[in-house]
Amino acid sequence: MAATTSPITSKGCSAMGGINGNGLTDLRERLRGTVLGPQDPGYDESRGIYNAMIDRRPAAIAQCVDAADVRATLAFAQETGVELAVRGGGHSGPGLCLVDDGLTLDLSPMRWARVDPATSTVQVGGGSQLGDVDHATHGFGLAMPAGIMSTTGVGGLTLGGGHGHLTRKYGLTIDNLLAADVVLADGTFVTATEKDHPDLFWALRGGGGNFGVVTSFTFRLHPVDTVGVAVTLWPVERTSEVLRWYREFLPAAADDLNGFFALLVVPPGPPFPEPIHGRKMCGVVWCYTGDMDAAPLEDVLSAVNEPGPPAFHFTTPMPYPALQSLFDELIPKGLQWYWRGDFFDGIPDAAVEVHQRYGEALPTDLSTMHLYPVDAAAHRVGVDDTAWAYRDAVWSGVIAGIDPDPANADVVRQWCVDYWTDLHGHSMGGSYINFLGEQEGPERVGATYRGHYDKLAAVKHTYDPDNFFRANQNIPPSAG
Repeated sequence: MAATTSPITSKGCSAMGGINGNGLTDLRERLRGTVLGPQDPGYDESRGIYNAMIDRRPAAIAQCVDAADVRATLAFAQETGVELAVRGGGHSGPGLCLVDDGLTLDLSPMRWARVDPATSTVQVGGGSQLGDVDHATHGFGLAMPAGIMSTTGVGGLTLGGGHGHLTRKYGLTIDNLLAADVVLADGTFVTATEKDHPDLFWALRGGGGNFGVVTSFTFRLHPVDTVGVAVTLWPVERTSEVLRWYREFLPAAADDLNGFFALLVVPPGPPFPEPIHGRKMCGVVWCYTGDMDAAPLEDVLSAVNEPGPPAFHFTTPMPYPALQSLFDELIPKGLQWYWRGDFFDGIPDAAVEVHQRYGEALPTDLSTMHLYPVDAAAHRVGVDDTAWAYRDAVWSGVIAGIDPDPANADVVRQWCVDYWTDLHGHSMGGSYINFLGEQEGPERVGATYRGHYDKLAAVKHTYDPDNFFRANQNIPPSAG
């Protein structure tokens, strides 16, 4: 079904291309799910996403309950020519799940997870959040590698690649993807696997939301139940010493140990003692999947004293879903966010100095910088096996300016941009696609996919030749 280029003639659109009242009625008649317009109760709540810096007003939000609703919504958008965005968990930093005066296809009603313990797999609805999956899988002593917050959407995280606490042990989220049910731009429903539509399956593993609407994912699971958790903090003035130690220690550690480095302001409340509340710190959040009887976490982390005694070192066994939700209350939905990222294959001394300087200048209590390990098991997947182009990266970094007050939006944005600008020269050139901002440009998208870009553009031409799915970090289709 080709995209309509003249929405003026459609009964569902106004002369300006927006959806009018007749269009809302038409769309409602096609769907089992709810369709919300700007005048409807619940509209403002529904258009709200994780990043409150984004304030967009779609003409309609179609809350799809199944693949049939997705197909009907896509058909409506094709017929009317209205611009479409797809929303899963609503965690998109640049707010690419919303388009002013357009149509948001909202998958959030499709939150479900079905575990098959006999095959150690889970099938997950396209609107699910990580917490939905963690709850379902933990009951069987299983888990899938994913992000670090339970409110993150499975769809966006997976299509971008997905890294978190289990990456060094079990790889990226896409390394554990077995199948994806996809509705294409023309309404065709396909299941992509290594054998069926292998080109599409390759592209979905890291290529973002460029190729269709994924209504369900099937993942391989791993035996994960209780993990060892540790938080180690040093005064921010020690950042240089700690980073020089961390850059050598973690890549040499066993796959069972994961630890992401962070710059932060210590939040008030447990487990942090009152004397360090509100202090700027550097530190590492550790996750250990090894045998804690044979190798206690304290022994595994005995080296944390090497850069100097930490100001705080806390260890505890914890159910994996508890670790996954550890930061949910600290960074809830509705804050002002501005972020940028890059991949790194090392942390040279010049980069250490940049981290030291900007760590001491953290502008607000929630602003932060994280370096997520993407080595070990993630390095054992071939560089051409998935669309993820940075199998040689050791860290995926993100700088995030965060604050609840809109008055501080410019402050956190400028700190983030300045920090990224000074650090970028020490990076590998591209970023984890989910850490790209909205206005970084096509060159940054190209840098993210390196030598895979042309193949992705060819797959785009096969499955979406009219670039219908373009409200994303876009890969335009090749000429064919």
